[in-house]
Amino acid sequence: MSDLDARLAFVDARLAYEIDVIAAAQAVESDVAILVDTRRLESWEHGHIAGALHLPKTAIEAQLDALPRDRTLIVYGWGPGCNGATATARTLLAAGLDVRELLGGYEYWVRNGFPTEADGVITRRTPDPLVTAET
Repeated sequence: MSDLDARLAFVDARLAYEIDVIAAAQAVESDVAILVDTRRLESWEHGHIAGALHLPKTAIEAQLDALPRDRTLIVYGWGPGCNGATATARTLLAAGLDVRELLGGYEYWVRNGFPTEADGVITRRTPDPLVTAET
């Protein structure tokens, strides 16, 4: 395999595995995917994507059989600097689930103005024009 072929294969694999927040929101709205928050309880309680499931690393084994197998699981962590979602994704993929990782995590969901929830209240922030052209 040439160096160019290897790089193309890497990019193709990333495109098949990662999903941006706009495509993720569309997939959830179409009921083909569900969002999965992989952060610890304190982070979840601070705020999470509205409608997401909470699956911290400590609960994966206990909840694995209850996860939906008829939809893609889109896992997320805090943001681009967090790899907790990557570790959870690997575990879920190894268990045979269809998994994608949300690019930018919770941070970019919020910055794009999509709904979040904290203390039972759903809110939407004004989209940040630096991260989205969507209106």
